[in-house]
Amino acid sequence: MRVFVTGGSGFVGRELIRQLLAKGHHVRALVRSPERLKDFPQIELISGDTTKPETLKNQLADCDAVIHLVGIIREIPSKGITFENLHTQSTAHVVAAAQEQGVKRYLQMSANGTNVNATTEYHKTKWRAEEMVKNSGLAWTLFRPSLIFGPDDAFINMLAKMVKLMPVIPVFGDGRYALQPVHVRDVAASFVAALEQPATINQTYHCCGPEIFSYDELLDTIGKALGKKSSVCKFHQPLWLIKPMVAAFESISIFPITSDQLNMLLEGNICADKNWAETFGIELIPLTTSICEYVA
Repeated sequence: MRVFVTGGSGFVGRELIRQLLAKGHHVRALVRSPERLKDFPQIELISGDTTKPETLKNQLADCDAVIHLVGIIREIPSKGITFENLHTQSTAHVVAAAQEQGVKRYLQMSANGTNVNATTEYHKTKWRAEEMVKNSGLAWTLFRPSLIFGPDDAFINMLAKMVKLMPVIPVFGDGRYALQPVHVRDVAASFVAALEQPATINQTYHCCGPEIFSYDELLDTIGKALGKKSSVCKFHQPLWLIKPMVAAFESISIFPITSDQLNMLLEGNICADKNWAETFGIELIPLTTSICEYVA
């Protein structure tokens, strides 16, 4: 199968491409930074940007499927990097290109927590993107992963660096908000499998791992992987103090968190719907046994 991939140079995208190639698929990747995919000389690279629909012209015509992964976790409005541009408008452009160029099969990365009543701009724009896909007339499948972990991830590696370097780790609020991390290999595997499973057409899947941690427990799990013999020392910061501080400084790019990110963290990130792994026959990779592969 010839598969058109957007966001292929990202953390999930590189794993997805590895698995697509292993299954014998031909990959055409739309990229802004070709050097990030230099380890895949066998794929077809197309220079372009999903926020610029002209770069998609005639690029999908001979493809059997589209996998759209483009997304951001933080906005940089001064550079045009916004949730509206990268989630909603980007999806509109890729969907339109698929429709115009005759590609029927369409898979999209969304996010767990996306719903019609979402409170953060991240999830609101993901929801609008999903609605475009559902109303496109394409044979779509949507995936909503929770926190994705694995080698080269951003979040777990950031926490591991903090645990290594800092004697005390600041924690927002009580640290009891729940997270259900999912391994990048499992997420990518379901995308690849869905290409050949007609029963997954017009379905939405929530993708969570087999373990649920509070934020405090996640820090301790990382500490254990790093060889700590006792719990990570934590300083719980009151939300009445943290929320206005984050709101005041979030526009500074080096500030570590935004209000949207803080609210999503406090909401938790777990899956009530557990049919994803069963549908795709995935034996989910636990964080506790795999984290040592890359943070130790």
